[in-house]
Amino acid sequence: MTVIRTARLELREMGAADAVFIAVLLNQPCFIRFIGDRGVRNEEDARRYICEGPVASYRAHGFGLYLVQLTDTRTPVGICGLLKRAELDDPDIGFAVAEPFQGNGYAFEAAAAVIAHSRDNLDIGRIGAITLADNEASIRLLQKLGLEYRRAVRIGDETLQLYMWCE
Repeated sequence: MTVIRTARLELREMGAADAVFIAVLLNQPCFIRFIGDRGVRNEEDARRYICEGPVASYRAHGFGLYLVQLTDTRTPVGICGLLKRAELDDPDIGFAVAEPFQGNGYAFEAAAAVIAHSRDNLDIGRIGAITLADNEASIRLLQKLGLEYRRAVRIGDETLQLYMWCE
């Protein structure tokens, strides 16, 4: 089900059929380095990740991470959406673009659309984002989206930078 459309992208709910792409995306070195190792090694792991992560979030919160695909070819290029973490008061935006598609503005286009959709359709007035302090590309993107640095936060065994967008 397509949730959001932009000029070049469709963001839709993930399903088991997306397992091959998700397995590849979550094992890219830049994903593991900056987002983390999700323990997804194969299609079966990816199906479990999709079911226990994004699909469970759609049901519990009415939002989650969406598959980002090119509108014209339906080629998957990444993921983007909101997560609701117990450690944070507000939903936070997450995004990742597969290495062959990086540098085309897809992460910005998808994230800006998620923020607009959250504001206009989900009545969410505050969105956070967390990133490692040395993830310069992510920090630049968050700032371009209008999120501002607030403070360091501890999630699990990591200290991350918290950025916020508020209406």
